[in-house]
Amino acid sequence: MQIPFTIDQFYNVFRDYNEAVWPIQLFLVGLALVGIVLLVKPRNWSHAVVSGILAVLWVWMAVAYHLAFFARINPLAYVFSALSLAGAAVFIWEGVVRCRLRFEWGNGIRSWIGAMLIGFALVVYPAWSWAAGHAYPYMPTFGLPCPTTLYTVGMLAFLVAPYPRKTHLVPIVWSVIGAQAAFLLGVPQDLSLIAAGLIGMVLLVRNDRQGVRARGVASDGG
Repeated sequence: MQIPFTIDQFYNVFRDYNEAVWPIQLFLVGLALVGIVLLVKPRNWSHAVVSGILAVLWVWMAVAYHLAFFARINPLAYVFSALSLAGAAVFIWEGVVRCRLRFEWGNGIRSWIGAMLIGFALVVYPAWSWAAGHAYPYMPTFGLPCPTTLYTVGMLAFLVAPYPRKTHLVPIVWSVIGAQAAFLLGVPQDLSLIAAGLIGMVLLVRNDRQGVRARGVASDGG
């Protein structure tokens, strides 16, 4: 695949972004940690707040990264921004306005997979970036597409089924897009997006089965 920029230009975008927005990265990590706390110790309002946090992250990615920085070297950034805003809109509409998204911590494998993805996004991903020779500020920090996608899929693993299928669509699509960086741009840590995308699809299949089962119970009850 032909890309319209060099690898050096790609990493220089990370540098320009990180230097321009510092210390917002710490605030974004703080939002992610708040989401985790609300999973472990939920309140009546926590589901809407978690949905709002995910929406903020995707809006930030769309505007502060794709439009403000990545568009300088890649015209597809405008498409990526629109995609990210669409993902944010789903979280706002389904999670904040309609309150159809419920996030609950459990003891099953689904929750542990979600926790592993979240831990990877916040801890392993930046450590791997550093080990791969992409030290700060030449590294994708949290709030940028790939680590944010990993965190998002991890959080979605805690959704109580059945839920709207569209919640997973944008993260899965971005998993496919972002994983290409591992091969084309020398970002080995983005290989993790392949696993995230597969996990997202498995979650959707599981959700569909739960939905069919719920409709069957409702029909029997009627």
